[in-house]
Amino acid sequence: MTGEDREPGHRSRAEPPRRRRRPREDGPDPDDREDEDLPRRNGRIRSAGAAARLAAREVADLTGRTPEGIVSVQRSEDGWVVGIEVVEARRIPDSADILATYEAELDAHGELLSYRRTRRYSRGRLREE
Repeated sequence: MTGEDREPGHRSRAEPPRRRRRPREDGPDPDDREDEDLPRRNGRIRSAGAAARLAAREVADLTGRTPEGIVSVQRSEDGWVVGIEVVEARRIPDSADILATYEAELDAHGELLSYRRTRRYSRGRLREE
């Protein structure tokens, strides 16, 4: 079977796999679909839910801990401020877990500008502020 006899897009085992294109210098790689589920308009995050998902992902990457939940989302002049609750130490029983709240600041495009731990507390000890 020659190359002309094959269906378009078919590749024989002898052919090397196609290489992905390098990201363009002037913007993101169109093949990069990591954030395609986030609602954006003109490259800007346009919903609180999208900002919260991005912030939670960033805090998880930086702390190595899985977010437990989003406790606040607020639009700022230049982007978003998101509060993320994280389990810092698991204990038995669960009511003895140590939780923390992190505040993440994103710019309008969803880039992390800063994050910080604002509170640390035991799950069983609820204190409203």
